Amino acid sequence: MGKTIFKGRSAELQLLDELWDLPRSTLLILYGRRRVGKTRLLTHWLEKVPENSLYWVAEPTSAYDQLRSFSQALYNYAHPDTPAPPEFTYATWEQAFQQLARMSEEQKIAIFIDEVTYLIDVNPKFVGTLQKVWDHYLSEANLLMALSGSQMGMMQKQVLSYDAPLYGRATAQVKLPPLPFDVTTQFFPDYSAKERVALYGIFGGIPAYWERLDPQATIFENIYAQLLTSNSLMQEEPRLLLQDFLTDPYNYVSIMRAIAHGANTQSKIGRRTGLSQGHVSKYLGVLRETGFVERQVPVTESAETSRRGRYFVTDPYLRFYYRFLSTNQAQLAMGGQQKTLQTIQEQLDDFVEQNTWRDLCREWLSKASQTGMLPFDLEKVGGAWTRSQEAGLAAIDRPGGRLILGDCFWGSELASGQSLQSLIRRTPSLLPKTGEWEVYYITFSSAGWTDEAQALARQFAMRGEQGKRWRAAGVELVELSRINEDLAAWGAGQQSLVGSQLMAPVIQPRLFNGVF
Repeated sequence: MGKTIFKGRSAELQLLDELWDLPRSTLLILYGRRRVGKTRLLTHWLEKVPENSLYWVAEPTSAYDQLRSFSQALYNYAHPDTPAPPEFTYATWEQAFQQLARMSEEQKIAIFIDEVTYLIDVNPKFVGTLQKVWDHYLSEANLLMALSGSQMGMMQKQVLSYDAPLYGRATAQVKLPPLPFDVTTQFFPDYSAKERVALYGIFGGIPAYWERLDPQATIFENIYAQLLTSNSLMQEEPRLLLQDFLTDPYNYVSIMRAIAHGANTQSKIGRRTGLSQGHVSKYLGVLRETGFVERQVPVTESAETSRRGRYFVTDPYLRFYYRFLSTNQAQLAMGGQQKTLQTIQEQLDDFVEQNTWRDLCREWLSKASQTGMLPFDLEKVGGAWTRSQEAGLAAIDRPGGRLILGDCFWGSELASGQSLQSLIRRTPSLLPKTGEWEVYYITFSSAGWTDEAQALARQFAMRGEQGKRWRAAGVELVELSRINEDLAAWGAGQQSLVGSQLMAPVIQPRLFNGVF
C-alpha cells in the first residue's frame, strides 16, 4: 500500500514554517488526544528539511533504554554513514542535550521528540532537566524543538501548567484539534454531504479513524467492518482515551453512558446511574476538567448563575460508542452484529440530529457572524431552553437587544411550515427575562423545505409579527447544501461565491436581508 496523502492542517504547517524561519531557537509544545494526527503532522513537515531533521519517539520502556535510544538517534544523525554501536549512550540527558546544542552550530536542526510523556512517566525529573538545559544551552542554539504527547492529563500537569518547569519557555503551544467537517470532502470525495455529516457524527474529526474506512463502501458497511467485528481495534479506543486521565473509570463510564442516552441533567444522570447527587457532581467536575464532558446553559442566561445546565459528551466517537456499542458488547460477542447494526440504522438520524447536525448549524452561524454575513455581531451561540420549551439553536447580541432562534431538522423529509409556526409560538417562553428584543429566526433542514414553508417564511417576514417584549425582524431557511458549501469555502480561507455576492456592501448582509 502506498503512503497516505497528507490532508488538512494548513494553519499548523504554516506555524511550523514560521517557527523554522525565526533566527533563534524555538520550542513548540504540541498536544492533543490520541489519534488526532500529531505524529503525522510533525513527520510530514519534516519532509521539507530532510537534511536538517531528527525525529525521535519515546517508548514505554526503562529510563536507561530511553536515554540510550535518544543518544543513538543523535549519533546516527551526526554520523549517517556509521551506525552507532549497540551500547552507545550519553551518561545523562543533560549531556545529550549539550551535544545537540553543539551539533546545531553547524546547521539549524529541527528535532521532534514524540510521546514525551513516556519519558516523564519513568523519569519525573526529565522536564526539569530539559528546562535547565534549555535556559543554559538550547535557547542560545539554532534549533526548532517540538515536544509532543498524547497523555493529556500528564501533558497538562507536567508540561503546560503554571507550575511546570517549562512554563514560559515555549515559543508556541498548540492543542491539535480534530479536523473540521469540511476536510471530509478530501477523504471521502464520493460521499454526499449528508453521508459525510453522518460519518462525522460517528467518527468525529480524527484522521486516524478516517484512514481506516473504505471511501468506496457505504456508511453502514464501514460501521460493520470497523466497529462491530469482535476483533475491532476501535472497541479499545474509549478505554485508552479515558485511562490517560482516570485511574478508576467505572463510575465515569456510567455517567458518560447515561449522557449519551439523553440523561443530560444532574438529576437525570443520578437516576440512570444510581449515584448520589454529590457523587454525580464530583464525577462531572472531573469529566469537565478533562474535556470529555461540557456543560451548556441557554444563551439567554449566565453560565455562572444558570440552574438549567445540561451536560454533553464532547467527543463524537465516544458519544456514538456509549450510545450504541457499550451496552451491546455481550450481543456482539454472541454474533449479534446484524441486530446491533439494525438498531444503529433505525436510530442514526435521531442521533445525528441531536448532536452533530446541531453542532454544525451552530458552527455555521458563528462563522457567518465572524465573516460579516449578519447585520450584527453575536456574543454567544448555542441553544435556548426552559423546563418545557426549547430551540436547538440560539444566539444573542445582548447589547443590541437581538436574539436568534432556530431549529435543526435532520432526515429525508422536507421541513414543513408547521415547524416554523411552532418555533414562532415558542418565542415568548425563550426570551431573556428582561428587556425588549428583536427576534431573528433561522432554521435548518438537511432535506430542504416545502413550498408551504417557504411561502410562510415570506409572509411572516412581511407581516412583522410581534408580541410582549419582542418583535420579529427576519426569517432565514437554510439547507444542508448551503452549510456544506460555506463551511468548505470558509475552511479554504475564502467566501462562497453566493455569500460574497450578497455581502457587498456590508449594509446589505447575506442573512435576514429579505431574500428567500
